Amino acid sequence: MSATLTPLKPRAAALFAPIAGDLAEVERVLQENLDSTRPGVDRLLAHLAHYKGKRLRPALLLLTARACGKVRPEHHVLAAVVEMIHTATLVHDDVLDSASVRRHVPTVNSLWGNQSSIMLGDLLFTRAFHLSSTLGDVRACRIIGESTNRLCEGEVHQLCRRGVLDLSEDEYLEIIDAKTAELTACCCKLGAVYADMPERDVECLTNYGRALGMAFQIADDLLDLVGEETLAGKSLGTDLEQQKLTLPVIHLMQTAPAEQALRVRSILTAAGNHKRESLLPQLHAAGSLEYARGKADAFASSALRELDCLPPSPGRTVLESLAERVVHRDQ
Repeated sequence: MSATLTPLKPRAAALFAPIAGDLAEVERVLQENLDSTRPGVDRLLAHLAHYKGKRLRPALLLLTARACGKVRPEHHVLAAVVEMIHTATLVHDDVLDSASVRRHVPTVNSLWGNQSSIMLGDLLFTRAFHLSSTLGDVRACRIIGESTNRLCEGEVHQLCRRGVLDLSEDEYLEIIDAKTAELTACCCKLGAVYADMPERDVECLTNYGRALGMAFQIADDLLDLVGEETLAGKSLGTDLEQQKLTLPVIHLMQTAPAEQALRVRSILTAAGNHKRESLLPQLHAAGSLEYARGKADAFASSALRELDCLPPSPGRTVLESLAERVVHRDQ
């Protein structure tokens, strides 16, 4: 990649201090595997340097390995793989949501169009699968393949349910479990498996990653409703504009009197981009935002309990901090 990747934000860098050297090695692997001799392709890949966030998923994998007592070269490769997969989903999501901003910069689709974005996302997936195959270990390919299959099914499921205004809470949770929590669970599973942890501990750490991912996605859906674009660094309100129902809106629809529910439906189906401003007062009044935040807190607490399988260590401490911060993270 011709552009230099930007450093982690100070708070993330401080939190991930126990794995700073490991993350640096992951960056090296990413740069080595995200370039092209073809100028047009390299230009698109270089733009991804601006998409760098907290590196949560690579950090989860590495912290799990560190908490298990063993960080190996395979962990660095696998951490790069999951980051490629995550970035591919972001590129595709921006197309689906017609988003124009990601990480405070224009999205790939807003600069080069949907066709280039789709092909770039596909390229990231294939680079990720090829990189995982270089380990020569069928376990990595199987775990990553299973999780990526479920992730993509979750995205298709959500796409098929756009505009369905009677979406249930259970179906919403099923969707986010597949499209978001599956990959965070995969990160922790890979970290544990390649640290030679017993099957029971692998299961607990996988459950931690899944619960953390659920909490993260609910919090992210809240951010889409109440956040500020200048702070979030991405387009907000896209869920409502695309008629993707998230937990706060589902709660409002299910608890509102019939007449109010009809008004909410009218807002959701109306043309224009003022849905967020129209719904926020009702979401506050109905306690729907607090309800969703409570659900996210419950998943975060569940994640914390799963860490009881680990002895005290700097890695475990950071995993605990992530669970405590994920719901109330900075915008």
